[in-house]
Formats: sequence, C-alpha cells, structure tokens
Amino acid sequence: MAAPDAGNAFSTPTIVHFGTALLLAALLRAPWHGMPVPAILWGVTGLAGFAYVVVTTLRMRRQTAYRPLFEDWLCHGLLPALAYGALVLSAVASPVTIRECLFAVGGATLLLLFIGIHNAWDSVSWHVFFSHRDGD
Repeated sequence: MAAPDAGNAFSTPTIVHFGTALLLAALLRAPWHGMPVPAILWGVTGLAGFAYVVVTTLRMRRQTAYRPLFEDWLCHGLLPALAYGALVLSAVASPVTIRECLFAVGGATLLLLFIGIHNAWDSVSWHVFFSHRDGD
C-alpha cells in the first residue's frame, strides 16, 4: 500500500497548503468589527495545520514508494510547521501587538503559498522525469 501512503504524504499536503493560504486571505479580507474573532480563527487554523504537518511527517516516514530527501523534509515538514506555528504564535500575541501579528500572518500565508508552488512543481517534475523511467 505504498502508493496511497505516498500520495497522502506528498500530494494531499500541497492542496491543504494552497487551501489554507486561500482561507487566510479570505479570512483577513472579511469586514470584521474587531480583531479577536479573526485572530482566534487564524490561531485555530494554525493549530490544525501544525497537527496536519505532524501527520504528514509520519506518513512521509511510513511510505515506501519514495525515499525523501532533505528538500522533501524541508518543504513538507519544517517550513509548513514554521508557517502554522507563526499563525498560532501571532494569534496568541495579537491582543498585545496586532500590527506585527498581521505581518506574521501575511508572511505565513505567503510561505504556505510558496511551499504549495514548490511542492506542486516538485511533484509534477518527479512524475514527468522519474516515475515512468523504468518503463522506457
């Protein structure tokens, strides 16, 4: 059952990171009457995303279809964990310093977007150049 595990470890997180970036962009553009509700929402998003990164990392270790390289651990584990962690920390700090926290949310959102772009490119490149190599 290597292929489903590999898909869950490498493909699905890319969609989750893109979706999270879109969610955060929409969340922060809504006409809120204050910052507590959006801060709670981006904090919960960060917690859920961080938990998802932990699950993804475990799936990466368990799957047998591909041996992850440093770049894979970085772009599927460490960088998403930093982005989601920044969301959590900025939600906690938002009552004290909202302006800086909004910059942190913007940075985390951009990081998730760039991670999604990188991982999508990496996945397509792998399928084009390596996955069918044995059949040629």
